[in-house]
Amino acid sequence: MKGILGTKVGMTQVWKGDKAVPVTVILAGPCPVVQRKTADKDGYEAVQLGFQSQKAQRINKPAKGHFARAGVEPVKFLRELRGFNPDGDTVTVSIFNAGEVVDVTGTSKGHGFTGVMKKWNFAGGNDSHGAHKIHRHGGSIGNRKTPGRVFKGKKMAGRWGNEKVTIQGLEVVDVLEGENLILVKGSVPGANGSLVVVRQTSKVPAVKAGKGGK
Repeated sequence: MKGILGTKVGMTQVWKGDKAVPVTVILAGPCPVVQRKTADKDGYEAVQLGFQSQKAQRINKPAKGHFARAGVEPVKFLRELRGFNPDGDTVTVSIFNAGEVVDVTGTSKGHGFTGVMKKWNFAGGNDSHGAHKIHRHGGSIGNRKTPGRVFKGKKMAGRWGNEKVTIQGLEVVDVLEGENLILVKGSVPGANGSLVVVRQTSKVPAVKAGKGGK
């Protein structure tokens, strides 16, 4: 599936007729093709794309050799996309058109170490009737001697955010080739300036695929 690397610029709105459509602006590409992997040599088909120029003194010797073999300038980000064999040595936003549906992958905003009320929307403890310093506690976490442990997946306090998140089924509202910009309807994960990967969708909703909708 075709795809491209970019950074999240921020959110704005565009007008389609008399309706304001919220969009996320993504600065995508141009992405040089750093490596092509084949089933005969590597066991699978994939293309490795680079994004965002990097100073040569900031990369190590193995990376310098990798870029030298590909004949491209050093880049900050490298990502593999399977099932994508682009024409030419550079991928630009021109591979997408307005109206297409894409999946966007990014790293969600990190919120640090948080309690159960903020992370999981727990109600907390009683505020009266003898309650003492348990207002934001999570309560009991397991049974007694049996099973004698905490079940996996128990909702407890811990790190929140800063993890890989994919939003599926976002519509491409517009593609500005001259400015290397893609406008997608809705929000995408991550802070402004963070890396995102825009791919051709793997799951097309029925309405957007023209089935069951007008």
